[in-house]
Amino acid sequence: MDNTLYYKNLNVPNGKIDVVLDTDAYNEVDDQFAIAYMLGHSEKFNVKGICAAPFFNPRSESAKDGMERSFNEILKVLTLAGFEEIKPLVYKGSESYLPDVNTPVQSEAADFMAQLSEKYSPENPLYIIAIGAITNVASAILQNPNMKENCVVVWLGGHATNIPKGAVEFNMKQDIAAARVVFGCGVPLVQLPCKGVVDRFLTTQPELSYWLKGKNALCDYLYENTVQYSEVYYKGKPWSKPIWDVAAVAWLLNDNNRFMQDALISSPIPEYDKQYAFDKTRHLIKSVYWIDRDALFEDLFNTLGGMK
Repeated sequence: MDNTLYYKNLNVPNGKIDVVLDTDAYNEVDDQFAIAYMLGHSEKFNVKGICAAPFFNPRSESAKDGMERSFNEILKVLTLAGFEEIKPLVYKGSESYLPDVNTPVQSEAADFMAQLSEKYSPENPLYIIAIGAITNVASAILQNPNMKENCVVVWLGGHATNIPKGAVEFNMKQDIAAARVVFGCGVPLVQLPCKGVVDRFLTTQPELSYWLKGKNALCDYLYENTVQYSEVYYKGKPWSKPIWDVAAVAWLLNDNNRFMQDALISSPIPEYDKQYAFDKTRHLIKSVYWIDRDALFEDLFNTLGGMK
């Protein structure tokens, strides 16, 4: 890919685009918002597939179990949103993380993305929105290196580069090898850093109740699921909750910087000690550095409330 096309593909695309969403949907409560937000913007997104990503934390028994739970959660959100026709386009992802930067982990999701990407080109790329561990995407790139020419990856992963131990963020630290593949391969990459940027995208129970409760079955689930999750961690205390993953979808809707601002930076190197290393000679990626919290929540709530 020549530089002109590379930098074009690091800009917010015009018109309707083909997308694949890669999500650890059961990990928390924000992926469900991101899935619904994507579905609610059908004028922008032609959904080619949704892939279940692995995760391992107290909500799962293993990376495989996390992927399976995420697969089922994706189907649940599609039912609540009234998008039954997309269910055949949901794929199971990796059952483990990359053992090293050269070895892909085979899965339906990786095979699907590797094969689908062959239908695209630098002039007409496939957009992959990743909001979990980047295992499936890295595996697909290792299986088919042409993906770095034919795709754009938008990933919510890692912290801002000025944060100490920036690679300790949950999505990134689960599979550092996969992160190294994606940050190092030269695919047009947009990073949504968590701490220092997307942690600004916070909401509260009263706000969720006002904007979502009673609007439709999907909104009721998003409200109840978020409150239930947050009360486990913050019971009896004031709380606010970042709805992290919506930001990755929103970047593709960011005409005229209406939701966020970004800049070109040299691609950082996620190290196994959870630090970033830096090399100013590396290729450039886009990194979001500021989010207009109110503008994005306005569009999110209006979109979700307007769904059947």
